[in-house]
Amino acid sequence: MNKILLAAVFTLSFASSVLGQQNMEPCGPAAHLSEAFSGNVAADSRCFELRMYTAEPAVNGAGGIDNLHQRFREEEVAIFEKHGAEVVAVWQRLDNANTLVWMLAYRDRAHRQEVWTAFAADPAWHALREKYAVPLSAEAYMMSATDYSKLK
Repeated sequence: MNKILLAAVFTLSFASSVLGQQNMEPCGPAAHLSEAFSGNVAADSRCFELRMYTAEPAVNGAGGIDNLHQRFREEEVAIFEKHGAEVVAVWQRLDNANTLVWMLAYRDRAHRQEVWTAFAADPAWHALREKYAVPLSAEAYMMSATDYSKLK
């Protein structure tokens, strides 16, 4: 029962996180951005997404940051890459042992939406999420590279 409830909570927060970002300002190349943002953005910038997942502590060996890392290690990164995202890096925050930070890159906002839609529908993701049910909170930040950034 607890696994089902935890999976449902994560699914709802995952869906609201993905859907809630659909109406956000575009990201990626300067030409895709409003005048307020485009002045310092590279013409060839990709759309970057920085995500922070803070896992609830493990309960009776289930959930927790170690299971979240294992989920990423085992297949989550590969599923995103299969659907066209570049996983730039994944980090362990050193000021919060329960937080995993990761960055993805897409061509633009529309590509991000394609990737997340395909990821959310992938049976491999559903199986992995069930295997490693980790209640967590998520923060996401969308970014475009500046015209002087080495990483674009």
